[in-house]
This record gives sequence, structure tokens and C-alpha cells, in this order.
Amino acid sequence: MKKLLFLFDTDPYPSVFDTVVAYDGGADRVTGYANVTPDNVGALVDGTIFTRGGKEKQNTAIFVGGGDMGKGEALLKAVKKKFFGPFRVSVMLDSNGSNTTAAAGVALLAQAKKLKGKKAVVLAGTGPVGMRAAALLGKEGADVTITSRTQKKSDDAAKAIEERFGVKVKAIEAADDATRAAAVKDANVVYAAGAIGLQLLPLSAWKDNPNIEMVADVNAQPPLGIEGIEATDKGKDRFGKLAFGALGIGGLKLKLHRACVGKLFDSSEAVFDAEEIYALAKEMA
Repeated sequence: MKKLLFLFDTDPYPSVFDTVVAYDGGADRVTGYANVTPDNVGALVDGTIFTRGGKEKQNTAIFVGGGDMGKGEALLKAVKKKFFGPFRVSVMLDSNGSNTTAAAGVALLAQAKKLKGKKAVVLAGTGPVGMRAAALLGKEGADVTITSRTQKKSDDAAKAIEERFGVKVKAIEAADDATRAAAVKDANVVYAAGAIGLQLLPLSAWKDNPNIEMVADVNAQPPLGIEGIEATDKGKDRFGKLAFGALGIGGLKLKLHRACVGKLFDSSEAVFDAEEIYALAKEMA
């Protein structure tokens, strides 16, 4: 029986990236739907749960994607609401690759050094990758601070993290090099989760800081978020600190993404959100 994966994308076009990785993860057929919302997803879910029966049902699965994690979370909730009794299939949420990217980055940090009790700062921590990274660092026992260009945005993100993950993080405004340098002064771990091509931390802010033990950056395009590291770094010693660049993290992220897709077909009841994806990332790191 063919393994069918249905890609429910909140964007105007189904993701080519997610489609390719789905095939690489073991799906025999990937069908993408665009502009999927909680209001129109019902009939699509019905098509997945009312067709195959028994163990055959595990050969059908759903992937929720798109560029907006907020819309993805709402869509996942609507999908799960349609399930009842045995009428369900496995589903994965990875809007904008946020869950797999954050999980891979934090898993590599956790594998390199114990995170419990460490002070961690997530620069530009109000985006989906930053918020998930902050939550996962917090679940590892780190004392986490997130930064943003405005205090309100930082406060809102901290509130959302606590509501979604039950993890409290500190929220501060850090809009320029000077304030971001001050934010990481006492940090042991720095995780940069900013937009493409935006440098968040100059080399001078961390090179000679004796407190900083590890730095990670998910930005692959120059200028990188953290000056002085390379995108290919994967536990590379840089000035006495362990450095992880976007491609170093990305290798695990892609393997993780593929592995999650494969596991969707192991049963008809799996839900892969941030926590489940992170648990697998720790096994794979």
C-alpha cells in the first residue's frame, strides 16, 4: 500500500522544500494544498480519516506547513479537532521549518554540554525558531532570556512561550549592537535566531567574554547573525567557545525532518510538534 502524505500549507503555494524532504523521508506520494485554513481544512481531513481502515490507515499522514507558525498552530488544532476514536492519522507541524530547526540547534548544544543551570540568551527570540529554541533551552533547565528590538514584542513572545510550553523566560529590549552585547555579557550560551543577512552580534561582543561557552546561529546567508563563526561550524572551537553555524545545524535539521516524516507512517496516532520533534533530535544528535 502506498504511503500518502498530504501537505496542508497556509501559504499561496505548497512548499517545494517540504515536498522534496517528504519524498526523501519515505513518502510514496505527496499531495500539496495551498491556502489551507482552519475553516476549509475539514473536508481535507475527512478524506484522510474515512478512507483506509485498520492498520492500512497508518499509510496516510498529514504535514502542516507554510511560512507562518501562528497559522500553522491554528491549523494543527483544527486538524486534531476532526479526529475521533480510530478515525485519525499521524500529523506533523513544521511551519517554516521552525520546529526542526530549533530542535536540531538545541539538541546539538545539549549534546555538547549540559544546559541545566546555564544562562542562555536567544537573540531575536521573538520569531518562531527563536521562541521554540528558548522554550527547549528552558525545558533543559537553562535560565533563558530572549531579546527583541522592542520591549513589547519581547514581552508578548515571553508570554506566548509560557502559555504554549509552560516555560518562563526573561524578555528584554536589545535593538542595537551595544544593547545586544550587554545582553550576552553574563551568558553561557548565545543562540542567534534573527532574519537572513542580519548581523546581531559583532565579534568583539563575544570573542573575549569568559562567560560564553557556546554560540549558535541559524542564519546561513552573510552577514551571519554572529560575526566570527562559519555557517559550517558544528562544535568548532572558536576563541575557546564551541560554535554551531546554520549549515552545521542544518545537517541534523534535514535528517530530523526526514526521520519525522518516516515515523508518521509507523502508526496512525502520532503527533509531531516541537516536543516530540525535539525528543527525536536528542536521539539523533
